[in-house]
Parts: sequence; C-alpha cells; structure tokens
Amino acid sequence: MRIGLVGYGFGGRFFHAPLLTSLADAELVGVVTRADARRQQLAADHPGVPAFDSLGQLAEAGVDLLAISTPLPGRAKLIHEAIEHGIAVVSDKPFAVDADEASGLIAAAEARGVPLSVYQNRRWDSDFLTVRKLINDGALGTVTHFESRFEVYAPQSLGDPSSGGVLRDLGSHLVDQALQLFGPVASVYAELYYSPLAPEVDYGFFVALRHRGGVISHLHGNKLQDAEPRRFRVTGTSGTYSVEGLDGQEAAALAGRSPRSEGERWGVEEHRRWGWLEHGDAREKIRSEHGNWPHFYQQVLAALRHGEPLPVDAREALQTVRILDAACRSHALGEVVKVRADGGLEKI
Repeated sequence: MRIGLVGYGFGGRFFHAPLLTSLADAELVGVVTRADARRQQLAADHPGVPAFDSLGQLAEAGVDLLAISTPLPGRAKLIHEAIEHGIAVVSDKPFAVDADEASGLIAAAEARGVPLSVYQNRRWDSDFLTVRKLINDGALGTVTHFESRFEVYAPQSLGDPSSGGVLRDLGSHLVDQALQLFGPVASVYAELYYSPLAPEVDYGFFVALRHRGGVISHLHGNKLQDAEPRRFRVTGTSGTYSVEGLDGQEAAALAGRSPRSEGERWGVEEHRRWGWLEHGDAREKIRSEHGNWPHFYQQVLAALRHGEPLPVDAREALQTVRILDAACRSHALGEVVKVRADGGLEKI
C-alpha cells in the first residue's frame, strides 16, 4: 500500500507520519511540503522519503491513500482534489469548516466511489477506551452525566487560525467521543472564550449536550489552562469513574517515539494514569486500557484491501461538525439550540 502525506506541520509530523511509517506492508512514498525548514525536518525524521510541491505531483508518483494534514482553511479544497484523482482520503479533523462544506465533500466522494475517512485518533486514547469498557461492562449502571475536559497551556497558539479555533480543534475530539458513547444530540448550549489579544479565534469553550437518550455531556476545552484537570468524570446509577491527565501517546510522539520503535510498549500508561471507580465509601483503582492510535490506520488499510468498514465514517464526522455548528450558533445567540433529527438547527 503506497501512502502519501499532505502537510508536515505539527499534525503531519507528529500525529500521522509516525503511524504511517510504522504500518506493516505499507510505504510512505512522499510528503507534500514546500517550506525549507519542514523539508529539512522531513529529511531528518524520515531519510529517503521525498518532498513534493503539490498534491498533484504526489498523485502522479502513484499512491493508494492520501492523508491530509493541513490548516483548516483550504483543507476541503485539497480533499476535493484528492477525490478528483480517485485516491482514498484520510483528513484531519474537522474535515470541513461547517456542515454544508462537509456534506459537499461526502457527496463528491460518494459520486466518485472514493473512500473518505476522518482522523479521530482520540477514539483510541487509553482513557476513552477505559470509559467505553466500563460502560459496556455495566460497571457504572445507567450513565446520567458525562464530563470531558481537554485543557492544556499553549499560549503560543493564541490567535492561530490554522485549526479554526479551539472549539473546532479540540472540540472535534470531545464531541466525537460523546456521540460515540451516548448517541445523537437533542440540544446544545455553548460558551466560547476569546482573548482581547486575539479576538478573532477562540482559545477555549464550554459545551453542554443533551443526548436523545437522556445523558447530559459537559465538554470543556482550553489552550490557556495551566492546571492539569480531570480528564473524564462519568457518573451512573452504580458509581462514578474519574481519571486525570492526558493519554500518553501524544507525548510519546513528540518525544520522537513511534509504534515501530516502541512495539508492545506503545500506548501503555504509567501508574499515574490509573483512574478511580467510586460508589459511596467504596473506591476501586482502575487500570487504564492500552492506548491504540495505530488501530486507526490499520483499519483504514483493511478497508481498502478487504472492504472492511472504515474506522471513522465520514457521515459520523458530519454529525460532529453539525454539533460544532450548533455550538457556534448557541454562543452567538446566547441561547440553547435545538438539533432536529434531520440535523437542522433551531432555537428552543
């Protein structure tokens, strides 16, 4: 399987390339990046992998799959270009700036018969896998409340428009996870945070989701939070599970490690990442599941080779974009926004 990567910024370098170069029976055949500094990084990180000036040049070299990791503005244009070449696509999240753009991409991919998936790697975080297992095993009983936080201190990102803001960036993960666990959403309330130093792009958010099944999700994202928060708190009729800190796979990638270099050690959490299951006076220590970001691309290749389902269906990713749109509308109105069964939005 011949794979090409478009973009070698933070996402392409640390979230895609280490996984792509760790795949068995697959080859990273080239990266589209024009900046001299990034070409030098590519040469140092992956000697022998050539840099290309354009997606078209990389397509001419012959690829079966293109992973697109470029700034959100302009990302849809590159996805369309890949689709026109008839090449399967994995896009960074979110794969579009709004639901209309996302729907257009899905229609184009389906018309050409091109597989399109979205890189929601946080479905394979150790803590999220632990939450999913506890829910599936019935350890929490019937879940009533879900609290999810993704907060870091990254003041250098203040005002950076490349991700579309923290709601579109980190919020894509948190909304996707909530939808995976608890299904469709009936209403959305949101508050976005802006700095006077960078009033154009949000640096944080609070989003409240009321799922059709009855669960209430409270999602928090922030890039100016310098106190390590609780990552998850999930409350059900039989107990509450909580865990602090962040999954360790990102830190491993930033340190230059990869699934290929770490083998079975990849995704294994240290003791500090153990969570707690509590009910009344009872308190049980819960070991985090094995994080597994590599599964995403392994499943993509299985889909292309054997017709198995893609790890993230583009229509699932569309639902996430619709919720993000609803959050933006809620913030602008200062009101709760209803999400109709057909995906449309209206004030309550």
